[in-house]
Amino acid sequence: MSDQNVLWKRPVTRRKFLTLGVAAAGLATGSYLFWKDGFTLTSFSGETAVDEKIVRTSGSHNCGGRCLIQVHVRDGRIVRISTEDDIPDTPQKPQLRGCLRCRSYRERLYHPDRLKYPMKRVGKRGEGNFERITWDEALDTIAGHTQRIRQQYGPDGIYIQYGWGNSGRVSERVWMERLLGLQGGYLSYYGNYSTACTHMATPYTYGTTNTGNNREDWLNSKVIILLGWNPAETIHGTNTTYYLKRAKAAGAKIITIDPIYSNTAISLADQWIPIRPTTDSALLDAMAYVMITEDLHDQKFLDQYCLGFDEDHMPPGIPAGNSYRSYVLGDSEDNTPKTPAWAEAITGIPQETIIQLAREYATNRPGALIEGYGPQRHAYGEQVVRSGIALAAMTGNVGVKGGWASGSGYQARGNFVASIPAANPHKAQISVFSWPDAIVRGKGMGSELSVKGARQLNSNIKLIFNLGGNCLVTQHADNNGTAKILADENLVEFLVVSEQFLTPSAKFADILLPADNMMERDDIVTPWGWGDYVLYMNKAVDTVFECRNGYDWISDLAGRLGLKEKFTEGRTLEQWLRYLVEETAKKNPGFPSYEEFTRNGVYRWEHKEPAIAFQKQIEDPQNNPFPTPSGKIEIFSSRLWDMKNPREIPAVPKYVPAWEGPEDPLRETYPLQCIGHHYKRRVHSVFDNVDWMEEAGRQEVWVNALDAAERGLNDGELVKVYNDRGIIVLPVKVTSRIMPGVASVPQGAWWMPDAEGVDRRGSINTLTKYHPTPLAFGNPTHTNLVQITRA
Repeated sequence: MSDQNVLWKRPVTRRKFLTLGVAAAGLATGSYLFWKDGFTLTSFSGETAVDEKIVRTSGSHNCGGRCLIQVHVRDGRIVRISTEDDIPDTPQKPQLRGCLRCRSYRERLYHPDRLKYPMKRVGKRGEGNFERITWDEALDTIAGHTQRIRQQYGPDGIYIQYGWGNSGRVSERVWMERLLGLQGGYLSYYGNYSTACTHMATPYTYGTTNTGNNREDWLNSKVIILLGWNPAETIHGTNTTYYLKRAKAAGAKIITIDPIYSNTAISLADQWIPIRPTTDSALLDAMAYVMITEDLHDQKFLDQYCLGFDEDHMPPGIPAGNSYRSYVLGDSEDNTPKTPAWAEAITGIPQETIIQLAREYATNRPGALIEGYGPQRHAYGEQVVRSGIALAAMTGNVGVKGGWASGSGYQARGNFVASIPAANPHKAQISVFSWPDAIVRGKGMGSELSVKGARQLNSNIKLIFNLGGNCLVTQHADNNGTAKILADENLVEFLVVSEQFLTPSAKFADILLPADNMMERDDIVTPWGWGDYVLYMNKAVDTVFECRNGYDWISDLAGRLGLKEKFTEGRTLEQWLRYLVEETAKKNPGFPSYEEFTRNGVYRWEHKEPAIAFQKQIEDPQNNPFPTPSGKIEIFSSRLWDMKNPREIPAVPKYVPAWEGPEDPLRETYPLQCIGHHYKRRVHSVFDNVDWMEEAGRQEVWVNALDAAERGLNDGELVKVYNDRGIIVLPVKVTSRIMPGVASVPQGAWWMPDAEGVDRRGSINTLTKYHPTPLAFGNPTHTNLVQITRA
């Protein structure tokens, strides 16, 4: 039997490196599709063997980092993984060194539960029962349903689900978008699960999401405030903590604001300020009150560059009392000054600390108020984004070295990397978070329900392609409610999943396809958000079993739809990758040849100075207006005013009390605010089934010692975390690293309900509510009230 049919083996211990085992007998259908048998072990000294080759590659999961991985291959098998260490590590060119996630990629590749063959569902959808079929049968079935649903329901009936388990330039979803576009189009989405609110709200003030200086510029900052941002674990661009350390060494004071005393706070912060979830905008509004009443704000900057800060700089026709200053001072409709005492009652932060923080930021210029994405993932997450921008403007920290415009914070300078041509002739889009609505009541959905590009949808979603993602169940809100929708075959009529494991989302597939691993394919990847480089993923080992690359099987699907010639243009996958390199080089003089790029595995752009967001607008405003309707920083937005929903979508940034927040009467029943922080042991839900990563970080609910004592909870024991939406059971971590009244369940754990529906793995989304935010229709992941008792 060839190496293509070798089975993976269960390890004796988690601390041993695995290799592929000896050849095994062939598989039948049914329950044997997931079987595991013995294994063989190999040891190594850590030194490169004579017969060992090193392949330079990277990862393509939706990780906050994008690192250079060196894969050590012997006899066609990966024996270990190292990272970039063969160039000098300098401040100008730091090594792209991988974290513990990168180091455990081998365990994921050789995991015994990896999917091996195409399968079709048997029994009810969602039960996870499948039988083996051939690729021909799988593709014939997919082609037939695709043609039928397009003819019966039109493009609104076909949806490619959000999911970035494979974020490469030639991933499965890229090819499916190209194919369905050639066939007549499909229903697409706008926004994303990570940054929905900031991605929507930031342009209402600045006209763009590119509001961040390059990280090198932090050396010029005197104070750096990290609001709900934990790059020590989310990474948020390889080497981000390195640049923060350099800034700290240069004299910057670093302050973290977070309900959790995070690894970033431990390693970098001079001060940790715990805050109740969903209340960040109340803190920022109170800081604005201090600046105004103590005359610490930059009125000259506000007069010249901003619209709507005070009554003297409002759009024509707006009644008095609607400026941001009026709101903050209590001269508006609510008649409530946003004093530090007011904010203390909401946020749990002592008013003395709020005053100190406001003074620190206002008087130590330039300063950077950097907003993480956690605070905007709540019921009214749009508001914290715009409140932070208002403070950046009030302190004159926009468009200057060492400053930070706040908001989305995407780099002001981007680097062009080509993409596969894919056009969708169908213009209707839904919010990325609103797909359950489009399944249940899609036909007739209009702009008031998150639809863009069309007056209304002409069909409910009937066909879903879920390619390399776990957002059907686990990464979407309300696992139990969403599972019921997906299980109803009268709603979604056909569901295709391409995956490497039988994830909770994959269990709902009608056709389940085994994907190749990133170590088994060539691709091109770019950093998550920050970083002036691009990486080539070199294939390290051959694909095994009947796993196939996305381009391979989607090309065959295109043939069944009569589109193969148009789809492939006669190119192999390597020729498409060469095309991407050539197109990239056209806009980047000096970009390497394909051969050089693949050999080095990385290309770094070099720039003389860091890019400063809005520097041209500040230095030469006459010739460089802000890309907003007024040409100014719109603290007051006429576009938001015209929406006529002042309570939930105010024209100036305001604190809006969250449902299931600290002021909700529901706290009498469910007294703890529960969030779901990112965790070093996973890339969202990727690696949740890898034993090594469980050693790095156990799935457990974090509870403050005071809350634990009140409930009689002991560290490490099993507890029940619950609300009206579901129950999870998992160990408790009793700690002083989380503020009282708050609990946190690390996000990304797979949804694993038992026969009674109790989630025994502990997915935070078993507890979250499907309730899109009012403007972005984004996910309010951190807006949950729960109770915790002994299990």
